[in-house]
Amino acid sequence: MLKVLFFVVLFAVAVYLLVRVIQRRGLIEQRPAQRPSRRTQPPRRQVAPDDDPEFLRDLDRKRLHPDDPEA
Repeated sequence: MLKVLFFVVLFAVAVYLLVRVIQRRGLIEQRPAQRPSRRTQPPRRQVAPDDDPEFLRDLDRKRLHPDDPEA
């Protein structure tokens, strides 16, 4: 039983060392320590028709000039 335990521990150490060597060579991407994410721009919010300035101008034109075909 002691031989099996020794083999398992030896195998675990070998795998750990192999992974560390591969990480140092850059073959496995290392996750950086958790740091706050940076956003360069605030997220764009969706513009609804009632928020769109062009839509609102067009409504005002139609309200002020109901007979105008361009409005």
